[in-house]
Amino acid sequence: QTAVFESPVPTTPTATAPPTYTPLSPATPTALSPSTPVPQTALGEFEMGGQASGFNQIDSMRYSGMTWIKKQQRWGPGDKAADAAAAISEAHLKGFKILLSVLGDAESLRGGANYGEYARYVGDLAALKADAIEVWNEMNIDREWPGGEISPAAYTELLRQAYSAIKEKNAATLVISGAPAPTGYFGGCGGAGCDDNLFLQGMVKAGALNYLDCIGIHYNEGVVPPPQTSGDPRDTPDHYTRYYQTMIDTYYDAAGGRKKLCFTELGYLSGEGYSPALAEVAPSFAWAAETSVDEQAQWLAEAVRIAKTGPHTRLIIVFNIDLTAWGSDPQGGYAIIRPDGRCPACEALRAVMGGR
Repeated sequence: QTAVFESPVPTTPTATAPPTYTPLSPATPTALSPSTPVPQTALGEFEMGGQASGFNQIDSMRYSGMTWIKKQQRWGPGDKAADAAAAISEAHLKGFKILLSVLGDAESLRGGANYGEYARYVGDLAALKADAIEVWNEMNIDREWPGGEISPAAYTELLRQAYSAIKEKNAATLVISGAPAPTGYFGGCGGAGCDDNLFLQGMVKAGALNYLDCIGIHYNEGVVPPPQTSGDPRDTPDHYTRYYQTMIDTYYDAAGGRKKLCFTELGYLSGEGYSPALAEVAPSFAWAAETSVDEQAQWLAEAVRIAKTGPHTRLIIVFNIDLTAWGSDPQGGYAIIRPDGRCPACEALRAVMGGR
């Protein structure tokens, strides 16, 4: 139930104006007709949290100034929301709000199947007092959505049904749209995959802003400080996914500034303290081989400072607190609790947030 980040390598962006979303074939669901949106939840002030394996590091999270904990909740047809009741209750008992990122097997949605079943499930989570629900995850790539059917309009229909069910059961539950995988790999938008900026543009055209309180966003590939918007040492250094600030601008502008952003994953990868070396254990993540733990701490704190003082962002979930996997998906390298037990990021985040 932990997030797995794997962003396709972006293609080189053209020097011309940014591409715009082009609707897919007529067989793809069309944009939703205008409707009166359900009243939406007041967002409140900026907050921060973290994705954790459980509640063992809750004191470190509290010390850092975190007030949210994120858990990925796997769903399948026939599942009962009561399975999440214990986690929701424990988070509240410890003084934390809980974000449930609810996703399942991509094939369970093929052909539009089970949208209503999924909506009922997340509605029941809201009834259990989940503080926020992220509706699916990285639905612009075929690892998370049925291959050949990737479509902003299709996802918006799932979001519409989920939003209505959630608000009917608990109007206070924050609805976050699923964060797309940040990528320019596809060079466009089609049933086999869609660049995230184009996918978000398509969602907006399909009416998605009527069915979300906050726009979900991921940023996990940074190797430069958050204020920097150029100079990435990798190929395609001008692509918007390389930089924290250009990701914010891309997503916020796509929605015309009508909705704030909720980072359901934001992290910096450092292999320091792990063996074998990052380039050896996870060659596709070798771009972070030179990032130190001190840089991880400084960059996370700076990203939070920018969000806290700016107008664009409602929530940051740090990816991650204490995951330990060290392999082809090196989740442990994103963890702020390092292998030796230290947490430099805890001190840096506390300085920005003021602790609790």
